[in-house]
Amino acid sequence: MKTPRVSSWMAAVVASSLFLAGCSAGASDSGEQAKKDSMTIAFTAEPVNLDFTSTSGIAIPEALMENVYESLVRVDGEGEIQPGLAEDWDVSEDRKTYTFHLQKGVKFSNGAGLTSEDVKFSYERVHNDWKNALKSKMDVVDSIETPDDLTVKISLKKPSNTWLFNMSSLVGAVFDTEGTDDLANEAIGTGPFAIEKFSRGQSIDFAARDDYWGEKPAVSKVQFKYFKDAVSASNALKSGEIDVVSNLQAPELAGEFQSSDYQIISGTTNGEVVLSMNNAKGIFKDKKAREAVMHAIDRKAVLDTAWAGYGELIGSMVPPTDPYYEDLTKVWDYDPAKAKDLVREAGIEGETFAFTVPNLPYAKAISEIVSAQLAEVGLKADIETQEFPAVWLDKTFTEHKFDMSVINHAEPRDILTVFSNDYYIGYDDSKTKKIAEKADTGTEEEYVSGMKEIAKTITEDAASDFLFLFPNLVIAKAEVAGIPANRVSDSFRIADLSWN
Repeated sequence: MKTPRVSSWMAAVVASSLFLAGCSAGASDSGEQAKKDSMTIAFTAEPVNLDFTSTSGIAIPEALMENVYESLVRVDGEGEIQPGLAEDWDVSEDRKTYTFHLQKGVKFSNGAGLTSEDVKFSYERVHNDWKNALKSKMDVVDSIETPDDLTVKISLKKPSNTWLFNMSSLVGAVFDTEGTDDLANEAIGTGPFAIEKFSRGQSIDFAARDDYWGEKPAVSKVQFKYFKDAVSASNALKSGEIDVVSNLQAPELAGEFQSSDYQIISGTTNGEVVLSMNNAKGIFKDKKAREAVMHAIDRKAVLDTAWAGYGELIGSMVPPTDPYYEDLTKVWDYDPAKAKDLVREAGIEGETFAFTVPNLPYAKAISEIVSAQLAEVGLKADIETQEFPAVWLDKTFTEHKFDMSVINHAEPRDILTVFSNDYYIGYDDSKTKKIAEKADTGTEEEYVSGMKEIAKTITEDAASDFLFLFPNLVIAKAEVAGIPANRVSDSFRIADLSWN
């Protein structure tokens, strides 16, 4: 079947960021023009490097995907798959072979032209060289052929309902065959921007490319600036230093911007705020101990107290924007008396456990109220605040040195990755693996049904506690345009932003 051509640069999604104007009020015409030609975006969690092939987390693809790197396809603001580097594609009747037809005249930021060999190189590299656990999303690929410079034929081992969607994420990024020698410090892509400067832990400077193959960005100079302090970010907006606070990290501050000078946009994301429990070792290896936690947590109180009521209770690792969402908030009711009984039955009353908390505003706020609620049922949290991303990714995520943690899992449709045997939570996926395989190869209805079963199984196993869906709360100057309310991909697309 033939996928029709669709405009490949539609409004995408904004998340976790701020914008800095490039000049002061009362400037001359030339100064005003400079301002309208630049923005600075401040995010909460900065990238530790530029290499998402070896480093997990949302921070790197958030900055680089659709800005520097592109895939054959992308997801628009409605969650629909649209053409990217592929102008269209054909799918065989058995749903196992995809033939992509590449856009013409595409160049990488180093001047090299895009060919089908770059695509083949990039996707084979996912399997052979990537360390990021999300590489498993490409395991279904059997072979890649390049009939000519502008045609890529990808054969799957079996039909897949998820593969094309997954291709819109970071695993679908296309690299130059000569551009992967120093990915941690240099990003060479086909996107509308190139990186001018990367100041680790502080900022990333982007410059719009004159030779970009698609629609040119409205703003030519963009800086991503990183703040851990939400108050400082808000003050920067008030002072005129920045233009947008995207995903405000102190929701209670939103009321300070209720004037005609600003706009407040509230939407949804893919980010499930997860109270992670180590299923593989330690106190929470025992399901009864995890069940105690599930009954001990008043999620509504957590949402109201830690995040000013912004967000949504969901009860699972699936946001409402996904086709297999089901409200599972009633599976584990708030019942501290029952939690106390389970603590006693598990023989862990008064026991102390390691609670590692990334030094992010939402995580620190949540840890305080969660620890207090757990103390009421006889569990004592030993809180260790960890620098994010460096220390948390090293100690908690990689070395699994934790009993409990809290993190916003922001990547789209990541339930099978997060709750797999090899991921940091250590969930035993023997029950869900076969269901997932059958769902992925089945009909659309079988896929939805199977994924619902997986989500419910994980929730009923008390694998972790799904506290709430993280909101997309954006505060911006009134003149900024192109900010969509919802975030449904892992990228922060800056090409659509402009000044009114």
